[in-house]
Amino acid sequence: MRKIDLTDVSFLIPVRLDSIVRLENLIAAVTYLSRIFDTKIVVLQADKYENGFLRKLLPKKVEYHFVRDYDDVFYRTMYINMMVRMVDSPIVAVWDADVILPAHQVLEAVEAIRKGGDVSYPYDGHFYDTSPIIRDLYICRREFRLLSKNVSKMNLIYGDDMKGGAFLINREKYIASGLENERIYGWGPEDFERYSRWKTLGYQILRVKGNLYHLTHSRGSNSSYRSLQQMQSSNKEYLKTKFSCKRELLEHLKQNT
Repeated sequence: MRKIDLTDVSFLIPVRLDSIVRLENLIAAVTYLSRIFDTKIVVLQADKYENGFLRKLLPKKVEYHFVRDYDDVFYRTMYINMMVRMVDSPIVAVWDADVILPAHQVLEAVEAIRKGGDVSYPYDGHFYDTSPIIRDLYICRREFRLLSKNVSKMNLIYGDDMKGGAFLINREKYIASGLENERIYGWGPEDFERYSRWKTLGYQILRVKGNLYHLTHSRGSNSSYRSLQQMQSSNKEYLKTKFSCKRELLEHLKQNT
């Protein structure tokens, strides 16, 4: 099968692997992308030590980085920013380690940016979490139709207007918008904070019709708030962005450059 040309795109996948299930999900997601697209895929793993498993299991063309990190909290926003600075492609795709999307939705999202758009989401807000049984079947068979045909058995865990999981953006516009907000430390509302920021800045945002499929996994310590203080701090940052006007946001970004 001839691969779809996405050589102008870099897929960025930051990970903290807390279980074998998460490792299997990541390998499945990366293998799916690398089988269909001719593109750059970068995986950054941050953890206390490198056991070498992930480096050996990833497809050979995937660019892998390991960062030693003794913090129990996975500082996702910081690592995404680090990865954006590692690449020079005109389009970056920030991808969760457990998501699978139809190829035509990804291509439509890329084409929107190629034609001058700023941001595109390769799905319409429907973020479906597979059941453990469907997830296991997909891991064994790697057949996309197992996901699309069993959507009625999945959970719509974030309602029908999710803003995370996967997005594509013009790299220069991403940098101009301040990249990820590193004041959001650990699990939090970063998906909604960045979307609100882009809307206020007047960015052209496209949402592609169709679903995102999330390979389910147990919810570890980095899948929820660690403390009341962390929750309050992150939500305060989100609300600050949400209720700022464009002038206030631009001034805020200027102070952080």
